[in-house]
Amino acid sequence: MGWEIHLHLVAALSWIGGSVFMFVLGISLKNKEDQDAVYPRIGPIFGYFEITALVTLLITGTLMIINNGLIYMLFDSTIDNVVTTALRGKLILVAIMTFITLVHTVIAFRTNGKKRSKIETILSRGASMGIFILNFLVLHYAIVIRDIL
Repeated sequence: MGWEIHLHLVAALSWIGGSVFMFVLGISLKNKEDQDAVYPRIGPIFGYFEITALVTLLITGTLMIINNGLIYMLFDSTIDNVVTTALRGKLILVAIMTFITLVHTVIAFRTNGKKRSKIETILSRGASMGIFILNFLVLHYAIVIRDIL
């Protein structure tokens, strides 16, 4: 493995660490006035940071799949082993997480500093919780794959 794994790990630490920080912040800020003071200021900065981390993860992950010859194994239905099963599972979760991140990001940037509708609030909070949980499932698959390789 080359430079990709190092960049992938830094991006993963940033992505998961940021998710945990925002989760703790969300739990800690019970007062609506505190939320209104904090989120409009740090939300956009955090959003761009996390988008950069996610794009880095997607690019470096794709490069590692290609460089390790796993791309062909992924699409060959006759190959079914621990690596391909774990990688397929991880990629499905990454796809779901990327989609809900896009949903959350669009809502967050569109409503920054504004009052959200009930559906926007539900979608945004649900997406945040989904991202938080999926991070740890993706991390589990990453550990399984790394142990094998």
